[in-house]
Amino acid sequence: MKISDSKLYKEFPLFSTLCGPEDYHAKQLLNQLLLRKGYSMKTRKAYRGHAERFLRQSIVSVNEVSREHLNKYLLELIETGHSNSYINQAISALRFLFKNTLKRYDLPKHWIRPKGNKTLPSVLSEQEVLSLLDSLANPKHRLLLTLAYSSGLRVSEVVRLRREDLDFSRNLIHIRQAKGGKDRYTLLSNTVIDLLQTYMMTHAVIDYLFPGVQSGSHLSERAAQAVFDRAKHKAGILKKASIHTLRHSFATHLLEGGTDLRHIQELLGHADVKTTQIYTHVSKKDLAHIRSPLDPIMENPPERKKE
Repeated sequence: MKISDSKLYKEFPLFSTLCGPEDYHAKQLLNQLLLRKGYSMKTRKAYRGHAERFLRQSIVSVNEVSREHLNKYLLELIETGHSNSYINQAISALRFLFKNTLKRYDLPKHWIRPKGNKTLPSVLSEQEVLSLLDSLANPKHRLLLTLAYSSGLRVSEVVRLRREDLDFSRNLIHIRQAKGGKDRYTLLSNTVIDLLQTYMMTHAVIDYLFPGVQSGSHLSERAAQAVFDRAKHKAGILKKASIHTLRHSFATHLLEGGTDLRHIQELLGHADVKTTQIYTHVSKKDLAHIRSPLDPIMENPPERKKE
């Protein structure tokens, strides 16, 4: 298969520094296979990025890469302080490139992966959520963050909402082709319906609820994050948080309010309930009934022994 160098330079400019046509060919095949297998745009971008970074520093062409080259590169990632999740994604990308795309069966079948980092999500209190939303004077921005919290949406989902996704008669939002290519329904609160009606009276909503700068486009995820960052600063919230924290807060507050974990799983679109169970670790529902042993000691102190 002959590849046009000019076409590849234009399509993949970062590959202009690579070794030769074999690398261009590998990148093209990788992109085609990712598309055919239905990987999301984010995953395709991430896998291409890892492939580019590896091949850019490689002293040999893609067809000459050995397991020693791969091991050395992954060790360098560890030594330079990259997170375990980043390294795991790099392994997945390189494994896909060499095994699935290039059929390099001489390379390792089983890759040693670092253990995943076990971190708990940051959660805003109910008062912090109210302060955040109250800090927004712009109706579009207020609706954006209110929807993200009240429906437990990912930022990628909230910016892509269309008018047709809103089911006012059943108080539901139809989330189409979300993470993993799955559809689901989630809540449309009465408060949000009131905000939507006011918003649609003053904004010509033809397709996307939150249109972007270019005609026919939606608001970018980066712009939505910037809205959250400004609101967080204005509300005086000091804890580390992003717009995705609103989704974590939605799930945690539902759990604390007595909603069954399985229902929360469906609303969030988690394939496995184990993913949803992380919110049991940040919920104060059960912890609120447990007292520190210091409190009863201070309330009824035992007699101190006299020296």
